[in-house]
Amino acid sequence: MPLDVILLVLFGALLHATWNAIVKAGSDKSLDAALISAGGAVSALPFLAFLPLPHASAWPFIGASAILQFAYFQLVAAAYRAGDIGLVYPLMRGCAPLLIAATSGFILQENLSGGALAGTITISAGVLTLALEARRGSSRAVVLSLANACVIASYTYVDGIGARISGNAVSYTLWMSLLPPVLLFSWAASQRGAFAVVRHVRRNWWRGLIGGAGSIASYGLALWAMTKAPVATVAALRETAILFALVISITVFKEKASIWRYIAGVVIALGGLILKLA
Repeated sequence: MPLDVILLVLFGALLHATWNAIVKAGSDKSLDAALISAGGAVSALPFLAFLPLPHASAWPFIGASAILQFAYFQLVAAAYRAGDIGLVYPLMRGCAPLLIAATSGFILQENLSGGALAGTITISAGVLTLALEARRGSSRAVVLSLANACVIASYTYVDGIGARISGNAVSYTLWMSLLPPVLLFSWAASQRGAFAVVRHVRRNWWRGLIGGAGSIASYGLALWAMTKAPVATVAALRETAILFALVISITVFKEKASIWRYIAGVVIALGGLILKLA
């Protein structure tokens, strides 16, 4: 994988960890996740006029991605309600690239080299190591996390293919970002009432705007990288976000880090090095 692609994916991973920290710090994680999605859409709007429309063949992928993104945010909220973040996040983010690596040959006809496969597995193993430090958990949390890993793998495939056939990965990303917040806020309003949703938006709109801009930039960089390198390796490298999340958890949230976090950090960094050398 070229060095410039690696650096941009790593920067995207930093942005991913940052917007997740914004959601974690919020008082209402479901509505904050919807705000992040809406912030991404608002950030995308000014640029749409300057970019070409995605090719017609990409629009079904944009629609499918919106539905999968809606399912992703719903499962994130449900999993965090059921279990500790130290269990849920590693399972979701660690299993997804393993699923992609195991199936990309069949779905995309991408045959990973031995080094790329080793790097992918190493990064995923590092992320999954973090699950060992979880103090709380339940079978429901595990099931929801694994289900969301399947959703993550699914939208990674959908968007990886969609970005490639769209003719412009940036344009695809920005158009793809518009529909999920409509679905998320419609669902929230139907379940909790429009007044509660509007009140939360008025108080926390700035969180959504900042986090949304980081979210859309992070995912856009990943989709661009998928046009330059195998989807499975990009998906694995993106999970280095957990390293940035580790730093944020210690410096911002003052969380105590167990030995498993440091072991996982070393394993993830090693996986990144293997991908660079592959």
